[in-house]
Amino acid sequence: MHFYTYDGTFEGLLTLVFEAYERKAWPTSIAQEHLAQPGMFGENIAVVTEEQKTARVWQGLQKKLSINAQQALYHTYLWEQPGFEQIIFDYIRLAFSSEQNIEGNYAAPCVLQVQQAAKQVHREKHRMEAFVRFQKTADGLYFATISPDFNVLPLIVRHFERRYADQRWAIYDTNRRYGAYYDLRQVSLVNLDLPPHQRPTSLAPEVKDADEDVYQQLWQVYFDNVNIPERRNPKLHLRHIPRRYWKYLSEKQPRQLR
Repeated sequence: MHFYTYDGTFEGLLTLVFEAYERKAWPTSIAQEHLAQPGMFGENIAVVTEEQKTARVWQGLQKKLSINAQQALYHTYLWEQPGFEQIIFDYIRLAFSSEQNIEGNYAAPCVLQVQQAAKQVHREKHRMEAFVRFQKTADGLYFATISPDFNVLPLIVRHFERRYADQRWAIYDTNRRYGAYYDLRQVSLVNLDLPPHQRPTSLAPEVKDADEDVYQQLWQVYFDNVNIPERRNPKLHLRHIPRRYWKYLSEKQPRQLR
């Protein structure tokens, strides 16, 4: 039995694939090194990420898979659900061992699982792009928090970089404790190692722009006035905007007395 550990990055997982092929030792389990439980009855193999090995595996996949399938593999990595590493490994191994394209071979469990995981991540990406709301700070930074089911922050930054190219902004994932910061030139990923009780979920009153609450109230008034009670359809509304996304929306926040 072979118990592999890696650093948790996508590049590290591809390095792990290279190591498994080089050793001809297929993994019994794969775990991130900070979560791993050493196996008592087998070989424990700690993989160190190497750019050259990552590149060789990815170049091999580019010859075997379409761009959509390559994206699906990366989305499966961002899916983060239990066992996702083994699913990715099995998919890559099947791709390398097959002479024909495997992308439509849904009889193979790993192919179907990758397809389903990628769809879930893609759906979450689009919802985050639609529902993220920024608040303006006193120093002109637009700040938003998210807590998505999947690690979609790397997928949504390009959308906001294009849409808000003329203003500084930051988006912070409260679940994964890292964020993206745009400084008018480029986006940088930043880590904040904060204890749970200090994770920012909204701006403190003292750091908000003086007009921020006014703008939120204006939006709520606008929403109330364009909303037609006779045409309410709660079931359809929840289908398009599930309740778990309401925390991002200004129009769903408690009304302040005016």
